[in-house]
Amino acid sequence: MNFQQLRILREAVRHNFNLTEVANALYTAQSGVSKHIKDLEDELGVELFVRRGRRLLGLTEPGKELMPMVERILLDTQNIKHLSEQFARHDEGRLAIATTHTQARYALPSVVTRFRQTFPKVYLELHECGPREIVAQLRAGQVDIGIATEALAGEEDLVSFPYYQWRHAPIVPVGHPLTSVERLTLKAIADYPIITYYPGNTARARIDAVFERAGLSPDVVMSALDADVIKTYVELGLGVGIVAAMAYDPVRDAGLQLLEAPGLFEINTTCIALRRGQYLRDYALRFIMDCAPGLTAAGIRGALFPKVGGVWR
Repeated sequence: MNFQQLRILREAVRHNFNLTEVANALYTAQSGVSKHIKDLEDELGVELFVRRGRRLLGLTEPGKELMPMVERILLDTQNIKHLSEQFARHDEGRLAIATTHTQARYALPSVVTRFRQTFPKVYLELHECGPREIVAQLRAGQVDIGIATEALAGEEDLVSFPYYQWRHAPIVPVGHPLTSVERLTLKAIADYPIITYYPGNTARARIDAVFERAGLSPDVVMSALDADVIKTYVELGLGVGIVAAMAYDPVRDAGLQLLEAPGLFEINTTCIALRRGQYLRDYALRFIMDCAPGLTAAGIRGALFPKVGGVWR
């Protein structure tokens, strides 16, 4: 048994048992992939894959029981490498973060700036993607940290920590009639054309749900992927925008005004997620603690590697 065989098993599952894709992912020949699989099955004395001719269709029962062990072995192998790098080159390396556009654009710039000043030799990667893709990248070991509002909490193989809370809020041009309303209501907002996130976006679903619960059907005249585009058309007077409140900057958005709307829109919690059992280097821990100052290195590592019966698991 060798590490290449274990990597092939893992990639076979990740690539839906397509051996051509497995070979491409591992930069090897498909014939070599097939031979490694056969050699491992011969050594173990059991078939690991369900087959139809030469095609792999899925995992057998032994294969299903083996896969969590394979994942742990490969993860610990990566952990050993990271541990050695921690002591050999403590302030050099790579940190990969998967997050949504909103977090990358509005929440993280100050954190990233401080991190770059403290760790100038660490190469920082920001992967912008949707919440489900963030989960997939964490599980695949492609990124070290995931940051999003949806999908991260409650996953058994991930550890998540609260980062910060925020709400959606209406945004209008300076001097708009809504700026003089003493007590803003959803009905008052719905009396105007609305510009907000496009359908299918999780943020849009939350906004729609708020109006639906109030029995209102706002006239959404435009939708866009991100708040910057929404703000552009709001400033042109085409409608009332509804965006994540942290997307508004009073200096940068001088022609706009964010309206205080306490209680109208629900509170959202953005989370930081990590793969359970993953060893994080000190600079990764510092990045997380800079996001959420209430966290400690010991607390983060304790969550990643909990003690059971006095033994680290």
